[in-house]
Amino acid sequence: MNDQVIEQLNSLSGSLSIESIKDRLKEMIAIPSDNPMAGEPRPGHREKELGEYYLEQMSQLGMAVSSRDAAPGRPNVFGTRQGAGEQPSLMLCGHLDTVPAEGYEEAYCAREADGRIYGRGSCDMKAGLACYLEVVRLLQEADVQLQGTLMLCGVADEEWQMIGSREIGLNGPMADQCIIGEPSDLAVCPAHKGQHGLFIRTFGKAVHSSIPEHGENAIERMARVVTVLSDYNAELASREPHPLCGHGRYSPGVIRGGDLVSAVPDFCELEIDRRLLPGDSAKSVRQDIEKRLESLKADDPGFRYEISDPSWDIPANDVPLDSPVVRSLLESSQLLTGSPAQASAFPGATDAPHLGSPAVVCGPGSLVQAHSLNEYVEIEQLTRATQMYLHAVFDLLA
Repeated sequence: MNDQVIEQLNSLSGSLSIESIKDRLKEMIAIPSDNPMAGEPRPGHREKELGEYYLEQMSQLGMAVSSRDAAPGRPNVFGTRQGAGEQPSLMLCGHLDTVPAEGYEEAYCAREADGRIYGRGSCDMKAGLACYLEVVRLLQEADVQLQGTLMLCGVADEEWQMIGSREIGLNGPMADQCIIGEPSDLAVCPAHKGQHGLFIRTFGKAVHSSIPEHGENAIERMARVVTVLSDYNAELASREPHPLCGHGRYSPGVIRGGDLVSAVPDFCELEIDRRLLPGDSAKSVRQDIEKRLESLKADDPGFRYEISDPSWDIPANDVPLDSPVVRSLLESSQLLTGSPAQASAFPGATDAPHLGSPAVVCGPGSLVQAHSLNEYVEIEQLTRATQMYLHAVFDLLA
């Protein structure tokens, strides 16, 4: 950035209104946008209403707005501030939905206390959405003319099957760079593991439990499956690690089998979670598991199993460390904190790999607080996040 751009950036940073950010965040918390998960949108599910709120806010700030349903009643919403030149484009993206709030008293009554704002979605991730709007407010009120195009995007269904980001990946808009304000404690995260879910099923022969020798017990066969997979993590740890994500992981999560205690079960099902590194594929995961399960046939010729199609299939994300948006966010973090900043991996999975734009996770709030029954975001992080996003806008688009 040249001296004139730096001076303008510093002036706008000084005009930042934390009250404006807090007010918008509290208004969004008051609109329940719980993800219906496997079901259809139900009474009280107001993801669409939150999308309409965000469209109105973007429009009031002078952005050209549009929306498109990823599924009935599940909108993706967009705002564009067109640049005057040929500079690259930047998207600030975040999801509209939250996890459900069962057991969370007054989840939608935003409360401010001890330098924090509490409420469902406060950090995951309505805080990021509120910070984006403040960036646009500052640009609009100062009548800043950017050379590159700035886009804001509110996405449906991040907390379940990510249909919103998948729809954007198919139909656009695309950007040269993208920031996703998921709660990273403002760590700059250009990479994260993918998530791959599978069901493994074993089969047997049902008979009365008083004569088990005449049957084939599917649960006992599944016990051997669990055993043969028990050192899978050790094998993954022996492979070449990713510089940020480390090693892939395997976890058996849910097991179901049998209908009656008085019957030998003829069916058992194990649901597993496999965290993928950049470069891992669904095919390689399946081959890993099949190799181990095939070995069980040596001692049990009647052993039969089935591996399902993926129940979850979220790719890993990996943006080069030397990309402009990574460099810009690291630079602003160091300027604001006075401490050297290093890129890291985001612990969870996000919309990033589906969007079709190189996306870096960096947002206010802690993942420890996300999905909790006492969710909050530190107000200081709202200020710092907005400053980091504003720095990226000037650095990449001015």
